[in-house]
Amino acid sequence: MIPPILRTLPELRATTRPWQLSGARIGVVPTMGALHDGHLSLVAAAKTVCDHVIVTIFVNPKQFNSEEDLKNYPRTEDEDARKLERFGIDAIYCPDGPQIYPDGFATTVSVAGLTDVMDGVMRPGHFDGVATVVTKLFTQTSATDAFFGEKDYQQLQVVTRLARDLDIPLTVHGCPTIREIDGLAMSSRNLLLSDRARTRAPALYEEMEAVAEGLRDGQPFAELHATALSRLDAAGFTKVEYLDLRAADDLSTLKSPTRPARLFAAAWLAGVRLIDNIAV
Repeated sequence: MIPPILRTLPELRATTRPWQLSGARIGVVPTMGALHDGHLSLVAAAKTVCDHVIVTIFVNPKQFNSEEDLKNYPRTEDEDARKLERFGIDAIYCPDGPQIYPDGFATTVSVAGLTDVMDGVMRPGHFDGVATVVTKLFTQTSATDAFFGEKDYQQLQVVTRLARDLDIPLTVHGCPTIREIDGLAMSSRNLLLSDRARTRAPALYEEMEAVAEGLRDGQPFAELHATALSRLDAAGFTKVEYLDLRAADDLSTLKSPTRPARLFAAAWLAGVRLIDNIAV
């Protein structure tokens, strides 16, 4: 059975109020739709620990850096609802713009430090948009638990920090990246890749794995970095925005994995921006 689709905040709160009064654990999985197995793994994780689960679908205009990117983002609500049917979740929350940003809305949530690198630099204002909408969704759903994928690791760190700093009574769960059989990290943006580009896209993960293996063997990151950039260029990637080795906790730059670290990448292929990260 397709879960109930709620479109207004009063509908949502009428649904969640009895859950709150009973002391139930309420899980939320925030998404922008175009659901794939990565999203669905978050739903499955939420179902294992929560009494009730809400999946939100809202294409947040405040986290896009261009009108064209916002316009082209896949919107597949009917298909998304069918994909969620087998999980037995309690509701899908699909608010329109005014439910999130009503007339006169004038507040922005910003997280310093974690947003000063990588996507925070390449996509100015992006994380302010993420932090603002996530804060709204946390309070609107009255969730006790929220589920995010490690594929967007910087986002996961930002969301975890804002929940802690703002004393939001909620636990943020980070869930493993789900990959296609060829290694490409699952992403809604993969739908925008042409067939030819799709066959080349796994090269990003392959080169990241090669860098990680080299680091484990004690090779200098600078040399591994240069080799990876050259190979990605040969594979058809038109621009690598970053290929960074950073600390897993505070995202500070590392020259070698002397502490728990992750390798982060963002690169363009056939007009589509792909991101990924792996533990080192």
